[in-house]
Amino acid sequence: MDTIDKKLNALFDGKVVRKDLVHRIKKGTNVPTFVLEFLLARYCASDDEAEIQAGMEAVLDTLNDNYVRPNEANKAQSKVATKGKYRFIDKVHVNYVEKNRRHWAALENFDSRKVAISEKFYRDNDRLLQGGLWAEVTIAYNEIEDDDYAFYIEDLRPIQLSRFNFDQYCEGRQACSRDEWMSFILRSVGLEPGKLAHRVKMHFITRLLPLVEPNFNFIELGPRGTGKSYFFSEFSPYSTLISGGQATKATLFYNNQRKKIGLVGFWDTVAFDEVGGIKVKDHDTIQIMKDFMANGRFSRGVEVIADASMAFVGNLDLSVDQIVNSEVFDLFQPLPKEFDLAIMDRFACYLPGWEMPKNSSEFLTNNYGFITDYLAEAFHYQLKHTNRYEEVSKRIRLGKAVEGRDEKGIKKTVAAFLKILHPSGSPSDEEFEEYVAYAVEARRRVKEQMNKRKSDDEFAKINLSYINSDGEEVIIYCPESRLAPATQEPVRRDIHGDEETVVVATSAEDIPAKGSVFDDVLKKPAVPAESVNLQPEAQLQEQHFTIHYGATGYSYESIISPYLEGAKAIEIEDPYIRLTHQIQNFVRFCEAVIKTPSVKTIRLITSYDDDTDVKEMSDRLGELKQSLLEMDIELDLKVNKHMHDREIRIDNGWIIKIGRGLDFFQKPDSWFSVGTNDLMLRKCLETKVDIFKNS
Repeated sequence: MDTIDKKLNALFDGKVVRKDLVHRIKKGTNVPTFVLEFLLARYCASDDEAEIQAGMEAVLDTLNDNYVRPNEANKAQSKVATKGKYRFIDKVHVNYVEKNRRHWAALENFDSRKVAISEKFYRDNDRLLQGGLWAEVTIAYNEIEDDDYAFYIEDLRPIQLSRFNFDQYCEGRQACSRDEWMSFILRSVGLEPGKLAHRVKMHFITRLLPLVEPNFNFIELGPRGTGKSYFFSEFSPYSTLISGGQATKATLFYNNQRKKIGLVGFWDTVAFDEVGGIKVKDHDTIQIMKDFMANGRFSRGVEVIADASMAFVGNLDLSVDQIVNSEVFDLFQPLPKEFDLAIMDRFACYLPGWEMPKNSSEFLTNNYGFITDYLAEAFHYQLKHTNRYEEVSKRIRLGKAVEGRDEKGIKKTVAAFLKILHPSGSPSDEEFEEYVAYAVEARRRVKEQMNKRKSDDEFAKINLSYINSDGEEVIIYCPESRLAPATQEPVRRDIHGDEETVVVATSAEDIPAKGSVFDDVLKKPAVPAESVNLQPEAQLQEQHFTIHYGATGYSYESIISPYLEGAKAIEIEDPYIRLTHQIQNFVRFCEAVIKTPSVKTIRLITSYDDDTDVKEMSDRLGELKQSLLEMDIELDLKVNKHMHDREIRIDNGWIIKIGRGLDFFQKPDSWFSVGTNDLMLRKCLETKVDIFKNS
């Protein structure tokens, strides 16, 4: 333990955990981070290596005995029925069912949505009613045959925090310096601050801003493999990550038929991964998004107000140097065509993802950090209950080039920095100026790209500045574009002249005049837009995302079809293709595969256990084999008694891993409900999906 570790343990005893232990176990298990950290805090709260090793074994034993793994729901239910009761680690949701006039618990991996629960549990743990709560839960079997439920909850102990003391959190912060606190935060997300430059530390803190500031519009575009989506998918249970697919107004904002608010009403942050792949179904979605991003409210027959921040992350396929020096491309190039200038103008902060280091174990910490759920609770509390905007407005002084949306974006960014780094106090003048300078740069990056796209001078005031403590005006530049003439003074065509006539967009008065380094570029004619291919050729990309509990818009076809191009054979390894509904899922999978004409062979490797009706399983797979032969496709079957891997291998080199295998859809509430036949409309269970190329 170093000095920071000792201080953190002294101030926040019981709320910290050694992050290297999390890394060691996480690599071999598909368990949520906060579940691992809960168990590690219980069994590995020691500095003695022997005790830690024993604790690690205890954690693994607990996971093996009590954690309900995907596709083991039937086994878990059988344990309860035969033993009378059993303790599990699972995520518990409590829903009020109007028809029955009572509350029912739903266990996610135990796969039962009608479990009786006592009022005291959801009265003491509000989060059971608000998105669910991970807990150690004792499930008992109901012996009374006349009752309409088989299981009830006998005991429930939350794993995630059910109560949070903000005053205690602030007291701990007051005992630390700003830099010590920043180290605490970075170690809590698994990074070692000593291996990062100060500017990179600020970038990582910036990724957290949408989690603490309501209605904060954030964008990060950059190379692959820098962990852009981790902060929204793994770090906080109050954020949700939408991975591609359709963005509809009913899902995101408000469902008029069900009279129910969408994702923005249930989450602190709604993040869009692979933003370039978003499909906008209708123009109304974009219009409502503009209204919501502007002021946190919109109208769809009813007036809706919500606090959710919106974050957009995606990949740049061109080098930043190429883009900023191009008269055609800009740093918003990956965004969908539906995202117009009005959407872009609402971004408060553009994080330069190209400055972030690639994911590497060398940047991971071996020291202590906050338990992830504790820090997420602190951020959630501040988003809902604290407002630093007025404090920033009284203290900040901005230059004359700063316009309305610039000012709002800059102030919200600074306010978010104060919430994370100074939750209960005020920063020094030097620290405050650092946050202001960073916020001005993040907003200027947005303004420069809009100015590049616009054919007139609407966004030409790009020289954003602030007044420092000495009363001097400081103009802030973006490092990547400071010496890029194509960005600072974009060349435009005169719409009334010929193609050789150019009009130079004037920025603020401090842009270098003609005769400077920009002169050569200004003499060049503008390139006709129609002669340039604005979009690079689409390429298949590796993907790593989470399908959340209750999500819709996924099917086997939507996940695997893009990666089947040129494939002749596909091999699926899944131990749970044995029960009726699992074989039906495999039939749907085959239906998705055979839509690719080049596929001629499907190989299935599966298994069975002592409870499997092997004859019935064999008969049904045999029927499918004959059916596929009529489609000129061979089904090659192989059955192993013992296997656990779930993997789809395509002979063109792509590998697709789905944590739950093919069985990631919820059972329909009724066979006459929407989603029974169209999997894109069926609700999913939570699972991770990894798609990568076999090296």
